[in-house]
Amino acid sequence: MKAKKYLSCRKNCKKWLLKLNNLSSSREASDYTMTMVLNETLRLYPPVTALVRKTKQAIKLGQFSLPKDALLLLPILAVHHNQKFWGPDAMLFKPERFAVGVSKAAIHPNAFFPFSLGPSNCVGQNFAMLEAKSVLAMILQRFSFSLSPDYKHAPIAVITLQTQHGMPIIFKSIEV
Repeated sequence: MKAKKYLSCRKNCKKWLLKLNNLSSSREASDYTMTMVLNETLRLYPPVTALVRKTKQAIKLGQFSLPKDALLLLPILAVHHNQKFWGPDAMLFKPERFAVGVSKAAIHPNAFFPFSLGPSNCVGQNFAMLEAKSVLAMILQRFSFSLSPDYKHAPIAVITLQTQHGMPIIFKSIEV
């Protein structure tokens, strides 16, 4: 079953890669599509798989009472893959989830938090997204690319989420 889902995901990824490789000249449409693709990539493969937060004071969180200095584990990867928040296709690569914005991509508006949320979110979040878009745009102007058939999908969490066997990519120069 996992292999079947992975093949389906790989086909959908390939479709979106082709869409990125053939982006229209409209800068706004290109940025919009890239943002959706990057957000979906961050949902499936967040850079950090979990965060720890400490309560500054005693608080009530739903039915739970938490004392001051309680440690909370925020399992980003688990939430981003949870069907309760993302539906039965939670494990599929579907950038169109983000077509109506980040807060409406999932059933809960805060289910997407690859850079954390609130006052403790990543200060470099906007820079990271801008940098990723810039690099991707520069690559797409000069190359088309695809995953190597030798690629083995095996993500592993070692402080950050990484590929266990690397990610061989085949680049082909675009003739100008």
